[in-house]
Amino acid sequence: MTATTRQKILITGASSGLGEGMARRFAADGRALALCARRLDRLDALAGELRPTAAQVATARLDVTDTESVAPVFARLAEELGGLDRVIVNAGLGKGAPIGTGNAAANFETVQTNLVGALAQTEAALEIFRAQGHGHLVLISSMSAIRGLPKAQAAYSASKAGLSALGQGLQAEFAGSPISISVLLPGYIETDINRGVQTALMTDTDKGVAAMVAAIEKESAWAPVPAWPWRPIALALRYLPSAITRRMV
Repeated sequence: MTATTRQKILITGASSGLGEGMARRFAADGRALALCARRLDRLDALAGELRPTAAQVATARLDVTDTESVAPVFARLAEELGGLDRVIVNAGLGKGAPIGTGNAAANFETVQTNLVGALAQTEAALEIFRAQGHGHLVLISSMSAIRGLPKAQAAYSASKAGLSALGQGLQAEFAGSPISISVLLPGYIETDINRGVQTALMTDTDKGVAAMVAAIEKESAWAPVPAWPWRPIALALRYLPSAITRRMV
């Protein structure tokens, strides 16, 4: 199955940010969408905007930290769309505090959302894909997965590193099969999660979303996005000595 035939797409965290941006682009291309988020009012408002161009739009409230609710929601949406060709595990959280400073709750919440919640989504998606014999799973990781970040970002980068490792393991398991796995690593893209970050490397939302959708449609196995400047930065973070990369992060 090629990217152009991935017509039925489920996106979590779709009520804002990158999830909303991807939904808008896929809707404009006439795809059928299943959209999940905690904020159902915003999700339903978005769905109303997308229905004139999308083949179909289904919505569901979903808190991915309620792990037992994920599979039933995915199954219901798959039934409503008549199957799922692609699931984009996008729901994420950027809270955090320096480890050991008495603010552990923010770090626990981030890991619960970004890793445990993502695992629940992956379990649900692959159960559907195994049953139907095909599918494309997209895990939205982060550039921070490549090299652990300090201070308030330590737990966040650890959660995304775990997600990337999950994707790598699945790629090995499903190699050569009709089920494909993509791991995307966004850099700084202008969204709520990056609000307040001051850097010359920030990409505006439209360009960032366009780069993500392009990588998804190619079904890239591993893709820093946008490719410039994040692919060379990714290689530097992966291979340069720690004495150098500590100054980069």
